[in-house]
Amino acid sequence: MLSSPSWIDIRSRVSRGLHYRYTAYLLFLILMMYKLIMLDHQLHIANMKLDRADYVIAVGSLLLISFWTLWLPARGRLASLTLLNLVWTGILYADLIYYRYFDDFITVPVLMQAGQVGSLGDSIRSLIHGVDLFFFIDWLVIVPFTAVMVFRKRTSTSETYGFPGEFQRHRRKRVFGRLAAGTLVFILGMVMTFVPIKKASDTWAVGLFEGNWWNITLYNVTGLIGFHGYDLYRYGRDHLIGQPKLADEEVNQVKAWFDAKHGKASGTGALFGKYKGSNVIMIQTEAFMNFVIGQSIGGQEITPNFNRLMKDSMYFSNFYHQTGQGRTSDADFVTHSSLLPLPTGSVFTRYADREYDTLPEILKEQGHAANVFHAYDSSFWNRTTMYREMNYDRFYSKKDYEMNDVLGWSLSDKAFFAQSLDRMKGIEQPFYSFLITLTSHHPYYVPKDARKLDTGEFEGTMFGDYLQSIHYVDEAFGQFEEQMKRQGLWDNTILLIYGDHDNSIKEISDYEKFLGRDLNALDMEQIMNQVPLLIRLPDGGNAGVYPEAAGMMNVTPSILHLLGVSEAPYYWIGGHLFDDKPRLIPLRSGAFSEEKVFYLPSETAGLEGGTCYDLTTRQPTDIQACRDGYDETRKQLQISDQVITYDLLKLFKEQGNGEAE
Repeated sequence: MLSSPSWIDIRSRVSRGLHYRYTAYLLFLILMMYKLIMLDHQLHIANMKLDRADYVIAVGSLLLISFWTLWLPARGRLASLTLLNLVWTGILYADLIYYRYFDDFITVPVLMQAGQVGSLGDSIRSLIHGVDLFFFIDWLVIVPFTAVMVFRKRTSTSETYGFPGEFQRHRRKRVFGRLAAGTLVFILGMVMTFVPIKKASDTWAVGLFEGNWWNITLYNVTGLIGFHGYDLYRYGRDHLIGQPKLADEEVNQVKAWFDAKHGKASGTGALFGKYKGSNVIMIQTEAFMNFVIGQSIGGQEITPNFNRLMKDSMYFSNFYHQTGQGRTSDADFVTHSSLLPLPTGSVFTRYADREYDTLPEILKEQGHAANVFHAYDSSFWNRTTMYREMNYDRFYSKKDYEMNDVLGWSLSDKAFFAQSLDRMKGIEQPFYSFLITLTSHHPYYVPKDARKLDTGEFEGTMFGDYLQSIHYVDEAFGQFEEQMKRQGLWDNTILLIYGDHDNSIKEISDYEKFLGRDLNALDMEQIMNQVPLLIRLPDGGNAGVYPEAAGMMNVTPSILHLLGVSEAPYYWIGGHLFDDKPRLIPLRSGAFSEEKVFYLPSETAGLEGGTCYDLTTRQPTDIQACRDGYDETRKQLQISDQVITYDLLKLFKEQGNGEAE
């Protein structure tokens, strides 16, 4: 009877297979390709499936990040491949979690905000799925096996060579072989990666690396590893190779665009200056979406106080949040600067030191006190620095509040509103107060004793929890109104309430069940991008529903119009909301809404890659009907990006001062 091979024999055979026949390298490629494919399936990106070119680019990218391991001796190669597996698996999974919440991928600017990740807490835990275990299951074998193979006792090989110098010759031969193999793999990786990408950027994705495309479009062309490589290159180009400078010709084009806009600025109208000297209170409400307004469930109104306020206010029913990766901070930035968000990262963390024409700074010049209220850590989203640059008098942050009613992330909205209004008693009028809420933040936790809405079939689901949290916030609105009246603010204050962004719940079945009808792509795009905007004037004037397209970039010009401040001197993308001029509302993804059409881009670049919808029929129409809006959307996104990135407002104002002298 033959005896079974000993453990030492088995280990020796496996070792030879891994070390000398490049089995470990092939295994690395197979495992990482499996994870890249699994990631793509988990993303569930509409209209995007892996094709042959995607597989070629993925393999090529893996070769480029790993070719150097073939230059190493056997132990070093095995250890390096294991380390690469650990690192890139971590990156892939972090991207997946980030995408589930933000519909985007992690970039270098986002990593600069990494300190915020710990504060996401329950939000991150709710984004982890059981199937995710398959990203890491190979580690159970690979990590301990690598440890055993790398740290085992080394056996001498020089004694096996009988002639002098034979060992050195054999060693040089092996080194040369490793260098040749690694170099050939590098060349192959370059060809497999860049040839398909070049072909795409020369055909259906023309201008991909020059324009302001959505990161998902970049991923569709480059694959995830290629996307991160390009992101590193882009960040290094813009931040590490000296201060970026825009060509004079492009600077002049941006200036000409603003000059033309200033020439059309409207400083007249029935509402211009009608409320001069009024206080302004603006509430940015966490994840407050438009689809809940006027809706009921189980016979209960979800937002009864907001619905009642609408009867005495201007309600903009097609108002878009216009945010990007910066989410809450983007909403803050766009509403206060009338510029647009960046394609990657947050302006608050990337470019807080730039010059902007912001609402608090302008209002202070007009004699208003300006304060911001948010019961959370002052460093979150780099707010301390940004608010100092925006020239607020004071930032009331978490340390300024008594945490007597904690709910979810921080102080409950009811307690937050009450304490904030108490602090306004000591502020000289007229004032501007900006309040940022938190209770309705993902994952929408409301304790049982505070749940007053019967969510029926949605009970126990995140969608039901979201409705519950919005109902709670609406109660807080009612209490806020009553306290304003008691403090004598109601009749001399312009009150604005708007939502900051969507709720990150993307399952179409939830919305169809809630609304009781089938939804198409246009319906879902509008649901996920529309938030309510309510403007209550001191005398309750001009109340009604305003269905024209509007966006966050219109907020600051509108407030200043009511106060009698002309928009002509300021560098804004948007205009006020109180005229009959048709408005184009661009979104960061390249989508836009205007009077008659809505354009929905796809992951492919170019006008023809998207769909143009007729807003009357709500069905696709001739793509050329969206041509002008498409071109203007790209122009406005580009101008805003250039203003922010190259600090053009500072340059324009310096030039203006020079001309004045």
